[in-house]
Amino acid sequence: MKKQYIIPIFVPHAGCPNECTFCNQRKISGQLENVTEQEVRNTIEYYLELFKEKKAYKEVAFFGGSFTGLEVEIQNQLLGVAYEYIKSKKIDGIRISTRPDYIDKETLKRLKKFKVKTIELGVQSTNDYILKRCKRGHTYEHVKRASRLIRLFGFTLGHQMMVGLPESTRLDELNTARELAKLKPKIVRIYPVLVIKDTELEREYLNGQFEPLELFQAVEICKELTQFFQKKRIKVIRIGLQNTDTIRNPEEVGSQVVAGPYHENMRQLVDSAYYYELLVKKIKEINTKAKEIEVTINPQIINEIVGYKRENLQKIKEIYNLDVVVKQNEKFSTKKIEVKITKTYKEFADDDEHYSKRK
Repeated sequence: MKKQYIIPIFVPHAGCPNECTFCNQRKISGQLENVTEQEVRNTIEYYLELFKEKKAYKEVAFFGGSFTGLEVEIQNQLLGVAYEYIKSKKIDGIRISTRPDYIDKETLKRLKKFKVKTIELGVQSTNDYILKRCKRGHTYEHVKRASRLIRLFGFTLGHQMMVGLPESTRLDELNTARELAKLKPKIVRIYPVLVIKDTELEREYLNGQFEPLELFQAVEICKELTQFFQKKRIKVIRIGLQNTDTIRNPEEVGSQVVAGPYHENMRQLVDSAYYYELLVKKIKEINTKAKEIEVTINPQIINEIVGYKRENLQKIKEIYNLDVVVKQNEKFSTKKIEVKITKTYKEFADDDEHYSKRK
């Protein structure tokens, strides 16, 4: 499969008419000033030099804010710079993120002219009460209409949803996933809610009106959502906010995160939790009291199998008193896991007895 590179360009809060309770795009993106044409050009050139595989698929992505809420002239200027690189075949496509209520036929016709390929909608929830509670300024009806138009015009549709919003429950979030799946997006991003400085949500948190998810809760619901989307053949392309100079551990100086389920690699935690469950299931299926097992996998999933800081193997050792030897086989698919007993308790006891006699 051809490697894909993203050239991220942030337009913090530009074009967005709202101050959602959880949002401060300037703090989230780490960029305080609105982007210019020259900055777009400089960013593209910087990343093109950085990319190792020159024949990879390369895409300019305008993130943050609501791109189609910008003045049309500004949209055209920024898109125009990226389009120059498409015409010179230095990049392959453009993607944007925007609000569901900022999509209409005329906008989509214009985006087509600039070869925009993917449009991601900031949905967050399909529950109108929760959307109102968070001051999103749009309804689920806007999401449905925008999604249908985007697909009708031939764009790749993406959705972004959040977990842990004020008054949102696990059931609300599962219902959001089910409703989004009906709209047939190709890609999804899942963002656990973090409390960011200088937001209304920070004030609610400090006043005891909002309690963010614990990390383990966020991992569990994201795991459940990811498995659901995978079954629907919808690709989850990101879990958790991108780490920046300002979005990092709340205990670090300069972090704009006040509270919430922050982790530097939320995706690995979620995938590791999934593979831990899978390993435990296979261990329980073993009909012999094993002391050591050999797990053979594709090298691509080794980090997820062993877990963050090897915590999966440590938990198996602590709970099941079982040693796990991990072997890699490039011929295996990433979905194939082979578990083989390499030492039973009887063999272990025999070895121990033999060693004692030699002494």
